[in-house]
Amino acid sequence: MIRRATVASILLLPLTAAAHIHLTAPKARTDSLTGDQKDQHCGVANQVRNPARVTTFKPGETITVTWMETIDHPGYFRIAFQPNGSVFNIPAAGNGPPAGFPSVDQTGMTDAATGTIILKDRIPDGTLSTQVTLPMMECANCTLQFIQVMTDKAPYTIDAASDDIYFNCADITLANNAPPPPMVDAGVPAGPDAGSADPSSTTGGCSTSGGGSLWLALGLVGLAATRRRPRR
Repeated sequence: MIRRATVASILLLPLTAAAHIHLTAPKARTDSLTGDQKDQHCGVANQVRNPARVTTFKPGETITVTWMETIDHPGYFRIAFQPNGSVFNIPAAGNGPPAGFPSVDQTGMTDAATGTIILKDRIPDGTLSTQVTLPMMECANCTLQFIQVMTDKAPYTIDAASDDIYFNCADITLANNAPPPPMVDAGVPAGPDAGSADPSSTTGGCSTSGGGSLWLALGLVGLAATRRRPRR
């Protein structure tokens, strides 16, 4: 009876939805891989900007955006930029394929109602990184949105019950005084010309210590003696 009750209680537990997409760079609002990611506009309801997870870039900088597709679906990806806040437009329905799904590549377009700038649209399914160029502006409250438009559940809908769009966001700022990327430490040079930690070493590089100096001094003395020898 105890075993049956335990199994029954496990079966009654609510299942946690798995995320379908996840931004890895820039840093997403959350690293959680759970949740249905259906909430417009960034996937998680009531999630706010976290200063500890904001990434700063320079205006006009070209960056590499990377992501994971944790659950594979046919369709495509889109990357958009919002200069103030996190309200984005939704890809409009179109002629597909499939019929009714978005058919217009909106790359470079700006949505007048929300101010959304589409940085790259219709990124093929299976792609896990792409480069985008950020707008030439400064902003302290801007957001990068990454969405997956799935095309396997017609008809295409954009309401709260839709299964056709998954949302993810990264909070960013654009500033002219953004810190430069960290320098890569080249390490200690290697090879015969790199010198030696032992100052008395005569292998590699130059050394004026030890026997080298003694032989040089003796050579100079001999040369002077030869020049002073009188001719017969």
